[in-house]
Amino acid sequence: MPLMTTSDGCRVHFEVRGADGPDVVLIPGLGGDGRFWEPVAEPLEARFRLLIVDHRGAGRSDRPEGPYTIERIARDVVEIMDEAGWARAHLVGHSTGGAVVQTLALDSPERADRLVISGSWPGPDARFHALFEARLALLEAGRPDIYQAFTHVLGYDADWIAAHEPELNAAVGRAAQSLAPLSVAMARIRMLLAFDRAAELGRIRAPTLVLGARDDEMILFAQSERLARGIPGATLVAFDGGHFYPRTRADLFAQHVTDFLVPRGDT
Repeated sequence: MPLMTTSDGCRVHFEVRGADGPDVVLIPGLGGDGRFWEPVAEPLEARFRLLIVDHRGAGRSDRPEGPYTIERIARDVVEIMDEAGWARAHLVGHSTGGAVVQTLALDSPERADRLVISGSWPGPDARFHALFEARLALLEAGRPDIYQAFTHVLGYDADWIAAHEPELNAAVGRAAQSLAPLSVAMARIRMLLAFDRAAELGRIRAPTLVLGARDDEMILFAQSERLARGIPGATLVAFDGGHFYPRTRADLFAQHVTDFLVPRGDT
């Protein structure tokens, strides 16, 4: 599980695991920790070689003061691919990771084979601004515990919360440590508010699967519909299970990804 020093001196964490199969990069959401993918990686690694990244400013990577942009995180992914010796790969990103996948497909299309954009958005609308500015305000007020609890309410369905209450309560208790320094966590939210590639989606040429959950209260399913309409030839699949459906519906998520990345006739 190495750390790689990027071109601007930030050490970012990545992991390579899985079978000697097609190369797949897994990019997590705003939490930025590649361990988010663990329930999905377990079924995928039997079929694919996986490169799982942590964002700068999160997970096991360095947390410099900034600035933070989706474009810089996309450059980090390219540099990690170079470090791993991967010229091209399938790209799978959830939420903020989906914004990174869009950016890679637009700015570094030669590195992208097929794309899976999950629970993501092409640019902020009024609701997005209202929600993420409220989340930002919780951190500005020095309440990472409430921020984390709010994330669970927005991210998981009621059944998951009921079944995992001790685990989620423990995450709330660790929030001050896991989100430190709060200045970096705030900068990472501001980068989402600044991200908008909606007008450029028509330039994406890679085959694309767009996934979204109809009961997602964090990133509404309408945002996935916007992505699917904007990307030529994109396929849209609807889930349930809340925003974090790659975890709550991991096996189904992995099956859709596998079916898309290995089309019939390529098996």
